[in-house]
Amino acid sequence: MIQVIKNLMDGYAAAMANGDPRLADWPLMKSPLPVITICCSYVYFVKYLGPQLMKNRQPVDIRYLMIFYNFIMVLISALLVYVFAIKAWFNGYSFKCQPVDYTPHGDALLIAQASYFYFIVKFLEFFDTIFFVLRKKFSHVSTLHVIHHGLMPFSVWWGLKFVPGQCFL
Repeated sequence: MIQVIKNLMDGYAAAMANGDPRLADWPLMKSPLPVITICCSYVYFVKYLGPQLMKNRQPVDIRYLMIFYNFIMVLISALLVYVFAIKAWFNGYSFKCQPVDYTPHGDALLIAQASYFYFIVKFLEFFDTIFFVLRKKFSHVSTLHVIHHGLMPFSVWWGLKFVPGQCFL
């Protein structure tokens, strides 16, 4: 049993060593554990803690905050589409299969940075569900919705860690 654990730990270390070296020092990119912790905390809050905290309270009126949030999310999405369109999709990248360019400068680095920004945005999208909880719209907090938002940062992390030029939107 100890040998199995040692083999698993060695395999994990080898896999992490094969990550994109450009991203090695970027926040949340050393290990998947912080991302898993944040995602699990999100699920715990929106499914258990948040509804418990809101049980004996009035719904929070966050209409203007939601308008601002949605406006910012539209701007962010437009910026990401623009960057990927100009620097990747209409700049010679294949729509089917693109070899990863690990060049530490130029368009390859910009695509890696844009992919990382996309990854961070997945955490910002947690606020969609948090707003439902604060407004006591618990019927909107479906299991599918929570699974989707809870897994997206984790799934994007793997692509970003190993093949950042392949993080398709």
